[in-house]
Amino acid sequence: MPTPPAARPRVTGVAAAAGGIALGVAALAAWLLRRPDHRPGAGLNSTGRLGRSLHLARLTSRVSTGYLTGSAREVFASAERKEELRAERQLRSTADVVATLGSMKGAFMKLGQMASYLDAGLPDHVRDALATLQADAPPMTGELAASVLAEELGAGPDELFEEWDPVPIAAASIGQVHRAITLDGRAVAVKIQYPGVDRAIRADLDNSALLLQLLRGAFPSLEAEPLVAELRERIGEELDYRLEARNQTFFADAFAGHPFIHVPAVVPELSSQRVLTSELVVGSRYEEVLTWPQEERDLAGETIFRFVFGCLYRLRVFNGDPHPGNYLFHRGGRVTFLDFGLVKWFDDADVEILASMVQSLVTADDPVAFRRTAERAGFLRPNSDFPNEPGLSDEQVGDYFRHYYELVLAEGPQRFSPDYASETLRHFFAAGDPVLKRANVPPSFAILQRINLGLYAVLAGLGATGDWRRIASEIWPWVAAPPSTPLGELAAGWTPGAPPRPVG
Repeated sequence: MPTPPAARPRVTGVAAAAGGIALGVAALAAWLLRRPDHRPGAGLNSTGRLGRSLHLARLTSRVSTGYLTGSAREVFASAERKEELRAERQLRSTADVVATLGSMKGAFMKLGQMASYLDAGLPDHVRDALATLQADAPPMTGELAASVLAEELGAGPDELFEEWDPVPIAAASIGQVHRAITLDGRAVAVKIQYPGVDRAIRADLDNSALLLQLLRGAFPSLEAEPLVAELRERIGEELDYRLEARNQTFFADAFAGHPFIHVPAVVPELSSQRVLTSELVVGSRYEEVLTWPQEERDLAGETIFRFVFGCLYRLRVFNGDPHPGNYLFHRGGRVTFLDFGLVKWFDDADVEILASMVQSLVTADDPVAFRRTAERAGFLRPNSDFPNEPGLSDEQVGDYFRHYYELVLAEGPQRFSPDYASETLRHFFAAGDPVLKRANVPPSFAILQRINLGLYAVLAGLGATGDWRRIASEIWPWVAAPPSTPLGELAAGWTPGAPPRPVG
């Protein structure tokens, strides 16, 4: 892989919070752990906005107190003992952050999930602790889960299912998942939304003032209001499992019979606004896959890459929550994709803009055409908007944006490495970069930043290696290159479905 540019100063949690796609909360956990001396303002956001603000304020106060007490103890300690005291304090702070975010659920729990795999600067033990939020957050009781079923479906689990496991197999930011056997003998996974989490997330999202302030500070040219509105709408959609069921059914139909991409089928008669029942799939979690041979990890990475970009360019849809907890892995490159609550549908014009940018910068190496497309789409403000400042050259613009295409610009096998993922995050928040000062994120494309801030981190964790230029050339409709890998051969022999888009 080409050597990444020289490392810039690592982003702070506040800067990272400005641009994360889930309303920027992804790096706040890292901020709380790295900046224990920082007191949040009154604007930071139980289910009510004030109550959740108090939760975070108290958490930060506890971390701050621990920092000050620990610093005093370190004054007279030896160098070796200072390191021990710092490690102990960090572990206590991490445990407190994980416990608080896990119990709060909603958007702030997503914060910890994303920070666990996004921020390469976190110590391993901190990352490991936050990673427990990906699939093993503190669950609600079996009795409470049963009450939600009764309220949503009109009966309790004993009447709805032949068998029901009251102990959840996964508990995450919005709901938890239980195993069950239907009355007609099907093994299913039943996702139940936490009572009140809809109010909690809306309370988290209501604090737009702080988010707008952060966005404007990090990206001076950003049209923040429409971007925030788009993010609020996308994230709010996750609360309606009926919408997620329609999305998941679309993907399941689109990939029916695919040789290595699998989406569990939905059981509509056992689904509702707060309950989603689908086919139960047994597979390996991300953490286990990291112990597999590199060849298997490469195959898994290739499948995820093909799924994301194949959906974007061929189906005009993006499943916007790529994080380690949303995959189940099987040997030979087969991957089951989970969680379709955050989905963005694009029209032909949107995809044509993305294709034109790739064509001009990657296949044609034409920075002039790239800049013209970027300005037309609203990714970059023109020089004429800044009459009193030196103009940006086409080469400056091309050099800045090439980083995001680096692994498809190069010929031959390239490795998604943690260094590349970390540099991508720093590149996204490169304060002072003259191009970034004039950059913008058009609302229609806001969710795609999860590719830079999420997907690349997942692939880097796998250390996935492949000839991404050749694989991408198979996927890009304007190239439609022949298969270049065994998985490509399998995909070429599969007849894709052409499902209509879900209505509503």
